[in-house]
Amino acid sequence: MHELIKLNNLQLAGRLVSEQLMLGIHQSKRFGYGIEFEQYKHYQAGDDPKRIDWKLYARTQKHLVRESSTESNFHIRFILDLSASMNYSENGISRLEYCKILLASLAYLGYRQGDLMSLYTLQNGEIQTLVSAGKQSFQRILYELEKAQASGDWQNDNPKFPVFQQKQKEIVIFASDFLQINDEWLNFIQNIANPHREVMVFQVLGKQEMNFDLKGFYRFKDLETGKEIELQAESIKEEVLENAKKYLKNLDTALQIPFVYLLRTDFEEAIANVISESLKKRR
Repeated sequence: MHELIKLNNLQLAGRLVSEQLMLGIHQSKRFGYGIEFEQYKHYQAGDDPKRIDWKLYARTQKHLVRESSTESNFHIRFILDLSASMNYSENGISRLEYCKILLASLAYLGYRQGDLMSLYTLQNGEIQTLVSAGKQSFQRILYELEKAQASGDWQNDNPKFPVFQQKQKEIVIFASDFLQINDEWLNFIQNIANPHREVMVFQVLGKQEMNFDLKGFYRFKDLETGKEIELQAESIKEEVLENAKKYLKNLDTALQIPFVYLLRTDFEEAIANVISESLKKRR
């Protein structure tokens, strides 16, 4: 993960992750969130040389060709949480950086498969459309992800997702810590999921954040409100862990609803593995 961040290039990071993922999948006849799986196989005499993926060849020194290539009517809508808690970091990796690379990798897959794509952010109680579906949407999504900054909080108990006229199937991919005061995030997910719009929720949490393996006095700061409090870590550890366990269990139960898939991960998990797991969940 550190190596991907050091690249300081979302397009390159996304490409590396997506190619790693594609080379690791062989059995599924369906790949990605939209169209039929573009099966890769070794080039054989009689195959059309135009179907060789030369970018993959440059990395693998293998002549791989696609078995199919079709246009997609599928629409992928990416949503990035930009509340200030996304600035939380562990071991030099912030939650926001992780989520940016995750969404960039998924966008690269969508781009290769010809899916329609758009990008939205949630910040200060507002749903903002940063990139609408259309030509050059992939490059524009990467550009907007690069410059996105997290601040403020999310206070919207009755969020309204934009109404769309398209009739094609779509999936909303939501990257967030999903840490809420009331049920604001949960209400949002429940409001947008329907038979024509599936929702994949990537909840990204830090190991230290959840294990709370701290000793001594600390000044804890709420990244969204700025409030600070000084406490001895050992005195509150049991309560913190119990509350976290209860919260995550309740969240798991609340999101066991049709057309919604929840995948929880941490900063140390390889993004290719996370995406692969999300595909298994959806299948």
